[in-house]
Amino acid sequence: MLKVEVIHGRGVPLDASDVDTDQIIPAVWMKRVERTGFQDGLFQKWRRDPEFVLNRPERAGATVLVSGPNFGCGSSREHAPWALRDFGFKAVIAPSFADIFRNNLPNVGLVPVTLDAAATRKVMDAVTADATAEVTVDLLRATVTCEAAGVVAEPFFLDEGARYRLTRGLDLIDLAAEAEEAIGRHEASRPFWMPRTNGQVEDVFEDSGVEVA
Repeated sequence: MLKVEVIHGRGVPLDASDVDTDQIIPAVWMKRVERTGFQDGLFQKWRRDPEFVLNRPERAGATVLVSGPNFGCGSSREHAPWALRDFGFKAVIAPSFADIFRNNLPNVGLVPVTLDAAATRKVMDAVTADATAEVTVDLLRATVTCEAAGVVAEPFFLDEGARYRLTRGLDLIDLAAEAEEAIGRHEASRPFWMPRTNGQVEDVFEDSGVEVA
């Protein structure tokens, strides 16, 4: 993944609460086996309305989605973060997220910005009124700035583990690789009778003198 330290781009409002993952991307898209190319499925049902915010030409290229509380509730499908990423979003600002969805976003390089409800409302109103209103999400300082909203360096919550991975461009496999030596030391210290990570039953009893049929 690419490192994410500061995101600066236009915001787009989705003024709704409890936006679930089926609304973000319908279940029919679960049939695909690829992990990319989900942009056409993003809010597919809502985009049938020509006036839906993402259909408006002045909103093209926006990279920060601003929504209401409990964003990403419902099923834990990874396709929802994939669809947001593939459409071009880099961050989602909301007063709260469903837990699994919030954890899934950093896995694909997206930033879940849990911002105070009052500050979120100010940003929502600003980007609703002006399609050119810009939002800055600073992961290094954990702040949101939207001058059009009068929001300057407003602190937001981001899990420290997620911030560590995003600012270093690490996915979960990269994170495990960072700990390879520590994992090896731990494995070497385990009693002989405990399972080994290589899955070989013989290794469990290798030094025990017990014969394995």
